[in-house]
Amino acid sequence: MDNIKEQGLESAEVIFAKNTEFNRFGLICAVILVVGCSGGLAVGLGGVQYVGTLIAAVIPTMITLSLLLAVAPMKYIMASGLTATIINFIMIAYFLIA
Repeated sequence: MDNIKEQGLESAEVIFAKNTEFNRFGLICAVILVVGCSGGLAVGLGGVQYVGTLIAAVIPTMITLSLLLAVAPMKYIMASGLTATIINFIMIAYFLIA
């Protein structure tokens, strides 16, 4: 009961940070799956044809995977993973439409 009262006083960002650090290994599996597969799909659909799109897909994906390997704080991993996933999905949509 005290834990619920303590969480009520904390901001949503603090609660999210604590939960992501607590569930670190499960989130790492999900981040590797989503970022790795979306990056590979973006490159496979046409990102490999142009140097700029290849750089735009590979750099954020490798930064995310490097942060995972370096056991960086989950705040940084989630931010870079979200950035890489957004870039990859934009590229996937572009190459599917074009």
